[in-house]
Amino acid sequence: MGGWQRLHPLTPIVTGGRVGVVLLVVLAEDSLRGSRNLVSVVIELVLLGIVMLFGLVKWLVTRWALDGSTLRIETGLLRRDARQLPLSRIQAVDVVRPFLARAFGLAELRVRLAGSGRSNGRLAYLAEPVAIELRARLLAGHHGLDLDTPEPAERPVATVPANQLVISAVLAPTSFVAALLVAAIIALPEISRAAAAATVGFLIVYLIGFVRQIWRRVVDQYGFAVGVAPDGIRVRRGLFSTVSETIPYARVQAVRKLEPLLWRPLRWCRLEVDVAGSAGQEQGSRSGRMTKSLLPVGQLEEADQLLYSLLGLKQFPLTKPPPRAVWKAPLSYHFLASGSDGSVVAATTGRFRKVTTWVPLEKVQSVRRVQGPLQRAFNLASVKLDAAGRRVRAELRDREVEEADHLFEQFVVESRAARRRTASRARTSVGAAGNGPGGTLFVQPPADTGQPLPPPPPL
Repeated sequence: MGGWQRLHPLTPIVTGGRVGVVLLVVLAEDSLRGSRNLVSVVIELVLLGIVMLFGLVKWLVTRWALDGSTLRIETGLLRRDARQLPLSRIQAVDVVRPFLARAFGLAELRVRLAGSGRSNGRLAYLAEPVAIELRARLLAGHHGLDLDTPEPAERPVATVPANQLVISAVLAPTSFVAALLVAAIIALPEISRAAAAATVGFLIVYLIGFVRQIWRRVVDQYGFAVGVAPDGIRVRRGLFSTVSETIPYARVQAVRKLEPLLWRPLRWCRLEVDVAGSAGQEQGSRSGRMTKSLLPVGQLEEADQLLYSLLGLKQFPLTKPPPRAVWKAPLSYHFLASGSDGSVVAATTGRFRKVTTWVPLEKVQSVRRVQGPLQRAFNLASVKLDAAGRRVRAELRDREVEEADHLFEQFVVESRAARRRTASRARTSVGAAGNGPGGTLFVQPPADTGQPLPPPPPL
């Protein structure tokens, strides 16, 4: 792949495809209504031609090259944009296949660098085999290997059936609102027909939004599959547009297991990881992190095995706050629990939705001891450990004051020691373990022995 290269010649067609589809729909509607005229057809064709022309110009002025240890991308006609992406700073390389690009056998390559808040390099579009080969070469260069080294094979870990995904989307909190509206429609005619008619109209609008939400979730997470490889956690998902992404182990800031109220009778849960970087397309925010699904929906036992097989995270017992904390938190006390095994801190919170969060001590950015007026009245205090991001934290709520003081001092010392151990392992692993000059530390998952993983001990 030496020397400058262009994107695939069909790129202008795919780039202008969305506008073309919209124009074709407009033309079809005009034909059905019998309102099509020559002027409107000419205008729409001119608009399509302009879009295609812009796509052609962009294709002509865009080129890329893999020059040793740097990926170079140049684009722009009037304002030239030349980027050099060092392979040592690469955090992730994702292959995205939008629906129209898939129809032509094309794919988009997205490259993210360390310390960046967005995709630093986008090559849209390449032939799918070229995109996959280039991704392998970039990752090999990042790990300090020869660029011709093939991408390491992954071990499939879990998939999500389509029927389970649909049922989980239906069993959302918004279903409560729909049920209440239906009950109101049944009861209101006896009181006021006008109110019942208004409620029916509101229910129709609400159901449209509800169905749209379910559709988007199913389309986005359809065919969800997760696997493990030496370079990170591999995730594939999507119905019309597919995404293949790799989550490096070192970028995982925290792990969450969510158990919504309507899922608990089925013993279902969802696994999420907070990843250092920018806001993603799923559940992202502007807080310098993004949330990725490790398991959109699955059994509790399956989630516990994923935690162990993907991240090497072993379960350990959690302790509850003192009984008097129920007066301070009557709705959430039944879920409150926390604990630590010396390397990871875990905390469970929630009123109606149980959320368990695991934060590695090496990722902790700050430790806080918090005590509100009501906590002072009951001689309680909370300890909060913050990782990168505004909402990434483990909260050990409503502990005894003496215990909170001890935990505060303990976590300060243990987090500092964990960071030192991580830095020492990173320095040792550079070159010896195949890590690149960036010093990225990979937390290797347990080896595949060919035997099913033993179920972790219960929390």
